[in-house]
Amino acid sequence: MQKLGDFKLPQFFNYPPYFTLQPVRDTREKQVQLWKELILDYCRTQQIFAIELEEEFPLFSNPVIERSLSHEARKAFLSALVSEGRAEWLDKGHRKCLILWHRIQDWANIILHFVKDNGLEDGVMTIEEIRSGIESRGTELHGIDRTILMRALKLLESKGKLAIFKGTSTDDEGVKFSV
Repeated sequence: MQKLGDFKLPQFFNYPPYFTLQPVRDTREKQVQLWKELILDYCRTQQIFAIELEEEFPLFSNPVIERSLSHEARKAFLSALVSEGRAEWLDKGHRKCLILWHRIQDWANIILHFVKDNGLEDGVMTIEEIRSGIESRGTELHGIDRTILMRALKLLESKGKLAIFKGTSTDDEGVKFSV
């Protein structure tokens, strides 16, 4: 089985036709599903939050079989993730895609578990402490993309679980939990 670093690649990754958009609808649907799962799984295990269509991305080419995805195929697979709510275009030109291997609601739930596990129910933390502090080490929150974190925190704020307060700079933006 072929690997990409410590990531095991699925069988279809060595099958040349899967690097070309398939013309038959049923075949293409299966192809798109396999690619969506692969992209989400790879991004989750490698802690990747954004993919740029124009830049090299390890999954988009396989040197072993000398195949690469076309721009059209890349866009088709990412657009399929967007239509399922598992990704979002970050620009009008659809060149950069935010990957949501957890949906925003799921990230919000992870934050709530983190708060409870660390006894922070009435605590205060900065946004940066959540992303890179000692408490978040070894959790999925460590290194989380700021855009995703802020969207999950705003969702929790709308549900009355916390209050976000602005500091004098983005480094001291904080969160007061009230779980």
